[in-house]
Amino acid sequence: MPKLITVLNGPNLNLLGARQPEIYGRETLDDVASALSDLADDLGLAVRCLQSNHEGQLIDWVQEARGKSAGIIINAGALTHTSIALLDALNTFEGPVVEVHISNIHKREAFRHHSYISLRADSVIVGCGTHGYPLALRHLAAQVTK
Repeated sequence: MPKLITVLNGPNLNLLGARQPEIYGRETLDDVASALSDLADDLGLAVRCLQSNHEGQLIDWVQEARGKSAGIIINAGALTHTSIALLDALNTFEGPVVEVHISNIHKREAFRHHSYISLRADSVIVGCGTHGYPLALRHLAAQVTK
């Protein structure tokens, strides 16, 4: 059975492709999930792609991933900069965590420069557009299939 990677997307990422395409591009979250599923098959992995606009739901999914998923890819959206509760949940996860940001958060507003998620993430991919997701999956594959 292939190892599972949980992919979590936070608030407003359901609007990917429609919301500020000049920053986030025109690819939708469904496009990203489909590409990740295809890549996971090629890498001998499985992915579970989830999105919520609700902090508590993301925390529940992190907790569900414990003991089931080999790794987590997370783009927490604006919760990246505010959610200690999500950080606490990620700190209970035993496997590797890769934080993804579609835009370069360091070239944006000052409040976006701090990430609570980075305090737990083993790796961070920033500013690569939606290409950051397959980069994260390839990186996790190298770690969890050793």
